[in-house]
Amino acid sequence: MIYLDNAATTFPKPPEVLEAVHRCIEKYGGNPGRGSHPLALAAAEQIYNCREALCDLLGAPSPDRVLFTQNTTYALNLAIKGLLHQGDHVLISELEHNAVRRPLCRLAADGTVTFDVFPVVGMADDAIVAAILTRLRPNTRAVICTHASNVCSIALPIAAIGAFCLQHKLFFIVDAAQSAGTYPIHMKHMHVDALAIPGHKGLYGIQGCGALLLGEHITLDTLIEGGSGLHSLDEEMPPDPPERYEAGTLPTPAVVGLLAGVHSLQDKTDGILQHEKSLFLALHERLESLGNYRIYAAAHVGPTLLFNHGSLPAVAIGKHLADQGICVRTGLHCAPLAHRALHTPESGAVRVSFGRYNTLADVDALWRALKFD
Repeated sequence: MIYLDNAATTFPKPPEVLEAVHRCIEKYGGNPGRGSHPLALAAAEQIYNCREALCDLLGAPSPDRVLFTQNTTYALNLAIKGLLHQGDHVLISELEHNAVRRPLCRLAADGTVTFDVFPVVGMADDAIVAAILTRLRPNTRAVICTHASNVCSIALPIAAIGAFCLQHKLFFIVDAAQSAGTYPIHMKHMHVDALAIPGHKGLYGIQGCGALLLGEHITLDTLIEGGSGLHSLDEEMPPDPPERYEAGTLPTPAVVGLLAGVHSLQDKTDGILQHEKSLFLALHERLESLGNYRIYAAAHVGPTLLFNHGSLPAVAIGKHLADQGICVRTGLHCAPLAHRALHTPESGAVRVSFGRYNTLADVDALWRALKFD
C-alpha cells in the first residue's frame, strides 16, 4: 500500500509514538488530575510535559495556555464560540475548512455574528492584507484563517496578518491543521491569539486529541462544563486555564503519543517540508508529462497537490488508485470555499498529500497508475 493522504492523518506513525502510547496504557494509565495515587500523578506529569513541548515548539506564552481538545475542529469551535459575541463581525479567508465556516454559519443563522470572506488565490501577501483592510467594519472583532490550505499548497502570510490584527486591535485565530509541525510557527512573534492544532497530522501523534493554544491575555467563554478535578463545590468551571476549558477526562494515551511525535521531529520540520516540496515538484513534472491533467494552484509548492483528469471524474480516479493500492482523497475535502476559489468542478478534485515517510518511489508508482490508455 502507498499512503498519500497525509493531510487527513499522517501514516505511518514514528515507532517511538507507538511505543509511548503502549507504555502509557500499560504503565501509567491513570486519570490525570483525578487522584494523588502514582498512576494519576504519572499521567498528569506526561500531560504537563506535552503542554511544555507544544509551548516550546509553537511559541505559546506558557504551558497552562495549551488546552487539550478532541481535535482541531473542537479547538476552533472553542475559540470561535468562546470569543465572539452578539453583533461581532468576522473576516475569514476563501480557503477555510468547514471547521471554521460551519461554526460561523451557525452563529450567523442565529443572528449572533456576521462574516465576510477575503480573497487569497493568486494574490501576493501584501494584496491579501490589503483585501482584509478593505473589508473592515467598525464592529469587526476578529480575523480567522487557515495557515496552510488542506486542499492545495497555498500558505497564508500569518506573520503579516498577525501584525495587521495587532495594529487594528483585532483578535487573530489561526487554523494550523495543515501547518503545525511542518511550517514554522511562533504565536508570540506572529501575534496569534488562538492557534488550533491537531495531534495526528504534522506532529505525528495518534488520533484522539488536538489543542488550542491561547495568547497571554485571551479569556474565552467555556464551550462545555463538567468535572475538572478542581473546585468541585463551585457551580462554574475554574477561572484559570487549562482546567477552565478541559471538562472531563483527557485522552492521556493520545496526548502521550503527541508528546512523542513532537520529540520525534527534533528540529526536522524544515527538512520535512523541503522533502515534501521535492515530491510535489516530482509529481508535478510527471503529471505534466501525461498531458491530460490539470493541477490547481500549481505555483504553490508544498505538501499537497490537487489535480483533475481532463475527462475522468475525481471519484473514478480515486477508486482506480485505491484498486492499485494507492491511498489519496477525492471530493471537496470539507472545504467547499477553497474549491470554489480554485474553480474545481462541483464534484471536487483528487488530493495527493505527502508526509515525511513518502518517497520518490511512491510518486513514480502513482504516475504509472495514472497513465490511462
